[in-house]
Amino acid sequence: MLTLTYEYKAIPTLEQIQQIEHTLTVCRKVWNFALRERKDWLNSRKCAVNACSIVSEYITPIDTPYPNYYEQANSLTREDSRIFGT
Repeated sequence: MLTLTYEYKAIPTLEQIQQIEHTLTVCRKVWNFALRERKDWLNSRKCAVNACSIVSEYITPIDTPYPNYYEQANSLTREDSRIFGT
């Protein structure tokens, strides 16, 4: 059996390059926003109660749930104007 493969090279126009870069920027901002939420939640629960510093540790309410997919999707829709600048 003979399998043929083809290679294509995309040569986008200047407008397409700008659109691709905009899309990648939005993806990067969404990823970083979600990652920051998770890191803040983890850092706020990382140290022992008798060793935490009020000055240098994250202080978040103890009843704040871990930011799962659905909670982050909801917070992203609330924050979209700040993130995307619209």
